[in-house]
Amino acid sequence: MSIIVVGLNHRTADIEMRERFAFPREKLAEGLKELLSIEEIREGIILSTCNRVEVYCVIFDPADGEREIKTFLSDFHNVPLEKLELILYTYKKEDAVRHVFRVASSLDSMVLGEPQILGQIKDAYSKSLVLNTTGVILNRLIKKAISVAKKVRTETRIGENAVSISYVAVELAKKIFEDIHVRTSMLLGAGDMAELAARHLLKSGVKGITVANRTYGRAVELAAELKGTAVKWEDFLKEMLYTDIVICSTGASGYVFTDEQARRLMKERRHKPIFIIDISVPRNIDPAVNEIDNIYLYNIDDLQDIVDSNILERRKEAEAAEGIVGKAVESFLAWEKSLEAVPTIVEIKERMEVIRKEELEKIMNKLNGMSEREIKIVEALTASIVNKILHPSLSVLKEEIDPENRATYIYLARRLFGLDREEGIGEDN
Repeated sequence: MSIIVVGLNHRTADIEMRERFAFPREKLAEGLKELLSIEEIREGIILSTCNRVEVYCVIFDPADGEREIKTFLSDFHNVPLEKLELILYTYKKEDAVRHVFRVASSLDSMVLGEPQILGQIKDAYSKSLVLNTTGVILNRLIKKAISVAKKVRTETRIGENAVSISYVAVELAKKIFEDIHVRTSMLLGAGDMAELAARHLLKSGVKGITVANRTYGRAVELAAELKGTAVKWEDFLKEMLYTDIVICSTGASGYVFTDEQARRLMKERRHKPIFIIDISVPRNIDPAVNEIDNIYLYNIDDLQDIVDSNILERRKEAEAAEGIVGKAVESFLAWEKSLEAVPTIVEIKERMEVIRKEELEKIMNKLNGMSEREIKIVEALTASIVNKILHPSLSVLKEEIDPENRATYIYLARRLFGLDREEGIGEDN
């Protein structure tokens, strides 16, 4: 049997196609049941996120399995197979294992190092467990993938260094104000990026947030969502007297906060530090403001430079992460190959147990007067002797990686332990 991955992602398909091939929560169970109804497929998991749809399967024949999975996706989503072929990728055997580990470790994500994908894999796996569509191999694969992802997180810095404009803004605020939980913040305008930054600030523990917008109704609406306070646009300068962090995104064509206003403000604030993030295009905060002591002004280009630098840092960390993935792939493949010897190992153990019990029964009939405790001791002793004799041989069967050697060892083991002996063949006459 073999592991195979068939899927599409943000690199191969646009958002319209990704949406079309998504498996909504209410359709996932139906999809898994239909997938596992295919005779060629033994185990299956469907991972469906906004950036990827992937099918993980254990199959008998890689060629047949790939064709069956693609046909399943085509039929389930009612898309011609020839159109689907243009956006699908396929990974088999070792490449499939490596791909799953890279996905879990966010090495294949749109945003390198993002943490959400691991939770999405866990969720997909949980649903498959409930529907009993996984078995020994996929259970081991996903558990190993989760372990690898955690190792990547703890042993590299791939998840550090913010790579979104809004998150970088918050990280800068935390550096300027280490006691951010006692700081207040304000939104000037209600742009999407400013709103996202405000939500990051709230998660980081800022004390409160105020929203000022030219349309007061929108300010009230957004303030309610953020559990903050709305102020009228003409009052935002008064509010800045008591604000530590300002995020500006108004859509205005000129400056809404000038150098002159800033100097008056700082005088009234007694030069208490203030952090201002201008993510408007064109800029809404006069750049000259940055020359005033204790005003820390960053615009969107400043933030983008930091983002670009952080992306480079994540890419450097990704090299170390790839090394962790590589070792994990080797470990998993060694385990997978050892499965070929499992039936033989089980048969050897069962045969030796039969012999042990038969010989023990013979000797017990000759020994009278043994207590129950003494019988248990003899039982444990004989079992221990058999296990110690078998251990070196069985370890070789499990741990041998080379396919030719393993096949030879399995054949010899079956011959040596008499597992394939037909009646009358190989017996002394």
